[in-house]
Amino acid sequence: MRRYRKRWLLALAGALAVMLPATAQVFTTYHCRDGSEFVAAFYEGDKRAHLQLDGKAIALPKRVALTGVRYARGGITLRLSKGSVTLKRGKGTTDCTPY
Repeated sequence: MRRYRKRWLLALAGALAVMLPATAQVFTTYHCRDGSEFVAAFYEGDKRAHLQLDGKAIALPKRVALTGVRYARGGITLRLSKGSVTLKRGKGTTDCTPY
C-alpha cells in the first residue's frame, strides 16, 4: 500500500510541476559611469525592480513617469527609457549601460 502511495505522490508532484507556469525573470548587470555596478531583476507580475546594489538587496516599487519607466524608494531612483538607464542615489545621478 505504501509503495502505491509514494508512486501516486510522485506522479502528482510531477504533474503539478509541469502545469505550473514558470515565471519569466530578467537579470541584467549594469555598469555606470561613476564606476558603480548593480544587478537588476524584473519578475513577471511584480511591479518592482529588485536591485543588488552596494552589497544590499533593494526592491524599488514602480512609480509614475512621464516617459519610460521609473522605480524609486528611499533616495534611490532607477529610470529606464529608450536607450538609456539612469541611477540616482541621493543627489548624484549617473548613466548606466548593460554589461
